[in-house]
Amino acid sequence: MKNIHGKQRIVESGIRDAQLLRQDKMCFKAMEAIFVPEGTELHGFFCLKNETMVPAGRLSMSAGPELDAEKDGREMMETKELLQKIKEGSLSVEEGEKLLRRQPFEDMGYAKIDTHRKIRSGFAEVIFCSGKADEHLMSIYERIYREEGEVFGTRASGEQYEMIKKSFPETIYDPISRIIKIEKEGKKKIGNIAVCTAGTADIAVAEEAAQTAEFFGSKVSRIYDVGVSGIHRLLARLDVIQEANCVIAVAGMEGALASVLGGLVDKPVIAVPTSVGYGASMHGLAALLTMINSCANGISVVNIDNGYGAGYIATQINRLGCRE
Repeated sequence: MKNIHGKQRIVESGIRDAQLLRQDKMCFKAMEAIFVPEGTELHGFFCLKNETMVPAGRLSMSAGPELDAEKDGREMMETKELLQKIKEGSLSVEEGEKLLRRQPFEDMGYAKIDTHRKIRSGFAEVIFCSGKADEHLMSIYERIYREEGEVFGTRASGEQYEMIKKSFPETIYDPISRIIKIEKEGKKKIGNIAVCTAGTADIAVAEEAAQTAEFFGSKVSRIYDVGVSGIHRLLARLDVIQEANCVIAVAGMEGALASVLGGLVDKPVIAVPTSVGYGASMHGLAALLTMINSCANGISVVNIDNGYGAGYIATQINRLGCRE
């Protein structure tokens, strides 16, 4: 909601009429059916709750006069519920559009948790763990988990995992990809993404890509150690690779694998240069330049060692492939 002066009438599903008033501070003078979770601040807005000025987070949309406690004491209308109300006619299309266009986030001071990202992009926020202070990482991890029911972090250290699992023993950590996560059970996996590596040393980056795609609901076929020094190994698995909706090629040294795959498949190839190699590989720069300059068509390139970025893009492509 905009920080505006004067009065403005607001009508939202499950929320009775309210007026935005200009007083000593911007505040909501709420009718009995407006509910807000206590303890969080949103853009300097405050709510009069039982005549007491309290910080207000996102407006909670509930049909009854009481706020049902759920996890952290907050109940938000799910997207499916909102669409169902539109279908039933209890919420207009215009009102629903306004609610979906809102871009809420929780300002924690040191971080702004983008709680609306999944609605906008189809992917919930992911944590880049490396370099974060322990207390910051723990708070962000907990907040996203409570919001989404699952959480995914990249580039986590073993020490960070040991810290987090004390509070969340269900947390899973993979020391190869350095991914840390809590994942919902029974998640449906769709389509197929082929993740290929030139060598075994590239698997750490490849697993970051593969596990990212799996977390976001994609099936993944792993084809490892099929680099150009033994091209017959790649050709032996070509049928599996060609059936995928998208191919991720992970390679260090000269980075030729992406060009070879680009000439063998009719699907997009996402090339991931790795920092694997000897001196003149320049920590992945040689592979990056090879991939960027490939004469094969249909190849896109992400940053050096960016398995997460490749897995994310591949999932977007895979989802499109499954819609057809």
